[in-house]
Amino acid sequence: MKAVYLIKNGDAKKAFELRDHKVESPGEGELLINVESFGLNYADVMARNGIYNDAPPLPAVLGYETVGRVEAVGSGANDFKKGDRVLAFTQFGGYAQQCIADSRTTVRLPDSISNSAGVALATQYCTAYYAAIRMANIQPHERVLIHACAGGVGIALTQLAKWVGCEVVGTAGSDQKIEFLKEQGVDYPINYRKEDFATSVRAKLGEHPVDVIFDPIGGKTFKNGNKLVRFGGRHIIFGVSTWSGSKGNVFDKLKLAWDFGLMHPLQFLLKSNGVIGLNMLRIAEQSPSVLGDVMQKVVDLADQNILKPHVGGEFTAKEIADAHHLLESRNSIGKVVVNW
Repeated sequence: MKAVYLIKNGDAKKAFELRDHKVESPGEGELLINVESFGLNYADVMARNGIYNDAPPLPAVLGYETVGRVEAVGSGANDFKKGDRVLAFTQFGGYAQQCIADSRTTVRLPDSISNSAGVALATQYCTAYYAAIRMANIQPHERVLIHACAGGVGIALTQLAKWVGCEVVGTAGSDQKIEFLKEQGVDYPINYRKEDFATSVRAKLGEHPVDVIFDPIGGKTFKNGNKLVRFGGRHIIFGVSTWSGSKGNVFDKLKLAWDFGLMHPLQFLLKSNGVIGLNMLRIAEQSPSVLGDVMQKVVDLADQNILKPHVGGEFTAKEIADAHHLLESRNSIGKVVVNW
């Protein structure tokens, strides 16, 4: 079997190598999966650049999600059998032709959902569902602001918000993406490269115009956005992509902290609102059954055609560098997928 190994940090053309890969037999509660497709996430880009603290030591096999067929079943994983078509959250190891997955974070994937759409569900759609439904508890007629709205999680958040009955403000960085957001039903699409999003939102919707903000960017985007939240509002931060351009030194860390701005619990009490951080890797580590429940819910919603993952690029394993370059360029719309 083969796997794509991250062997050094830096440019994707030099960072990856296709190597022989041996996977052990599944342990208790585990599954051995023959992988057909795996997905890319921005955390992979950060890991490749050496600024993702949760990344495994080099040489490493990255990858959070896979779609494939069960090859072997460990003891205690009795809900599955050999040949089952599954979607698995892998907590690294996904960039391989075979991987081990916890059966609690694995669900059967119906034939109505393609491999490419399936890999979007494990991380992007589970992150969106957990953020929007469990953490923010979005309600009909609320107004939500979604940053990076044309990305995988942004598209998922938009679909969930529209399903619930929310009004959506979405930011993106190109005219092409703005047109895409309009097609997705975003009520107020904003090109942040052409106008300051906070100024634009206030001009269109008032001084404190949003109930919920979903932010994978952080830094100044977080600080400026937090001023837009109404009393009783929620600000969910699930990434710090602004960090991806840094070198990770102490000066960059201090700048990032300054960009976020000073916060004190009293300010949240006075405004009756809150800031919540979300790291799905931590949910998977401490509450795998919770993640599995969320995975099943998003798969069911996709099977009902309520959630519709958008695939922004498909590559072969030998084209892993091109896949990374597309995701890192911020020109992709939706999920970037690699097929064996």
